[in-house]
Parts: sequence; structure tokens; C-alpha cells
Amino acid sequence: MEQKRLFVGNLPFGISEEELTTHFNGAGTVKSTRIIKDRETGRSKGFGFVEMDNQEEATSAIEQLDGSQLGGRPIRVSIAQEKEGGGGGRRPRRN
Repeated sequence: MEQKRLFVGNLPFGISEEELTTHFNGAGTVKSTRIIKDRETGRSKGFGFVEMDNQEEATSAIEQLDGSQLGGRPIRVSIAQEKEGGGGGRRPRRN
């Protein structure tokens, strides 16, 4: 399985998905970007995911961009880990 989905951490809270795409375009073709936001407030949680076109470009993005500055912050870039188990969400209320 190709590992082309990247985890991006320490994102500035005001960054847009378009700015994130632009930052990663230098390393290859960006297929998609997603910044994770708080469900209730809509505010960025400071991390997101970028999917590159292929594994080689994902590796290149890690080498070029891990520790790079984005919005005045050094970002962390690594291969995204596959989520295990069921979804999170809220526990059912107890009566």
C-alpha cells in the first residue's frame, strides 16, 4: 500500500487549506489537504493532513518540509498513521 498521506502538526491556527496546499506544492502534486477543526468552535486544532500524488512525493515532502516555517511556526511532517478501531465521538449518556 502506498503511503502518500501525510500528518502535518504544529500548524498556525489561522492557516487556510489553500495556504497549506501552496506550501506543499513545491514538493510535488498535492491531491488534497484537510485541516482538523473543533466541531463545536470551528477553530483549527493545529494539525491536518496532506495527500500527495504518490509515495515518492510524500517522502520528498517530509524531507523538504519537516521543520520548515509556516506562518512563523516550525511544522512537523510525517507519514499519517492509519486510524485503528472505531470512531470517537461522545459516550452515550448514563441515566
